[in-house]
This record gives sequence, structure tokens and C-alpha cells, in this order.
Amino acid sequence: MEIVNVYQENMPAVKLIGKRYTNQDRDESGTFAAYWQECFQQGWPAILGRCDAVPGVSEDLVGAMRMTGGDEFEYWIGGLFAPSANVPEGFAAADIPAGALGVCWLYGNDQSGELYGAEASELCMAAWEERGWKFSETGWFFERYNCPRFTTPDERGHVILDICAYLV
Repeated sequence: MEIVNVYQENMPAVKLIGKRYTNQDRDESGTFAAYWQECFQQGWPAILGRCDAVPGVSEDLVGAMRMTGGDEFEYWIGGLFAPSANVPEGFAAADIPAGALGVCWLYGNDQSGELYGAEASELCMAAWEERGWKFSETGWFFERYNCPRFTTPDERGHVILDICAYLV
């Protein structure tokens, strides 16, 4: 696994629409993998695709995370949409204000799990800190599954996962 790009981008105000999970929902390996399988089996991308989009933002699925009051961890599987978007039945939503994102393109094998663990996140956080950027400890942090960077493996079978965090 390696970082191939690091930059800042301005994220407009968005509405996160998806399914919300907590630490109690983790599997025996500590992941939310079964819920991602459910996402595709139940056709969530098509359902979310009918929500009001923000061009250049709403095209990708995200795995969004944050710590809330009382050190409660949230993990969301969903997408980022217009603040006025209606929430489909069975889904939840959270409003996310506009802000600067630190973005890290992490290159590796998505089948090995190397792109999803604490080591991957720490590598990106270190890259942001090297640039003098500070990320919000209680802000949103997310994996962005960009098409085609993530969805089309290269000749080595590797993809690029965007790791993003709101900066302070």
C-alpha cells in the first residue's frame, strides 16, 4: 500500500444519506463488511442514485465515520447529496457543513484488506500532518469509492481508495 496523491479540496454542505452503524454492529473481525455486502445485494446504490445530487460529489459511495458525544463511534454506508435531498424510506441522514477536506489517494489491493485498517488511516493522517494540516478529531472522516479509481483495477489488480478527513 502506498500514497500516490495528497491534496485539499473544498466540500460544499452536503447531506449524508445511508445506513448508520456503531461499534456494536462490527463483525468478529471488527469490520462492517457484511453491511457492504448487504448494500449491494439490496441495491442501495440504485436507491441512493435517485437522491438530489451535487455534481462532482454525489457519484461515489462513501464509508463515513465520526466520533460523537460520549465517544460513540458511527459508521455510515451511503453517499453525499444535496442538503435538500429527500431521504429514502429505510435510510437515515446527517447534515455535514461545508469545509476543507484533506484527501489522500491510497493505492493497493482492496482484496487483502490493507486499504481499510488503522494502518491505512494512520498513513494518511501522517501525510496530512507533514503538510501542516490538522484534521478534526470529532469531524467526519470517510473512504470515498471513486469510479473509476476504485472500481477499475490496474494491471496489478490494485485500485485507489480516497481517504478524506475534514480539516480544522
